[in-house]
Amino acid sequence: MYAIAFLLLAVCLFIGLAFNCLATVALYRFPDVYTRLHGTTKCTTFGSIFTSAAVVVYSLYKYGSTGDGRFLALFIHVVIAVLAILITNATGGHAIARAAHRSGVKPAMAVVDRLAERERKGGVANG
Repeated sequence: MYAIAFLLLAVCLFIGLAFNCLATVALYRFPDVYTRLHGTTKCTTFGSIFTSAAVVVYSLYKYGSTGDGRFLALFIHVVIAVLAILITNATGGHAIARAAHRSGVKPAMAVVDRLAERERKGGVANG
């Protein structure tokens, strides 16, 4: 049982670390605030979930082997923290994107559909 718990804990920690590292890459490599927000909020949310899952595995294993109530309390605290992260990370990302939009920040490489513009103006769309 110890080997399974340790393996599951290590896998969750590795996945969480990988997602958080991808969020760092997204923050530095993406061209504008909107794509940076997309990359960082998704990756940090998943990274936090998997890191917290490792803590859950640890706490449940220790609670099962020792019966100590503080590990059950740790499990409950982690579940509450994950729920808070799920709500606040998405809400914060939306608030930042909305503030950027209201401030007039444009996407760096926006795709413009010239065909739709011509059709709206009543022109012929012949490429």
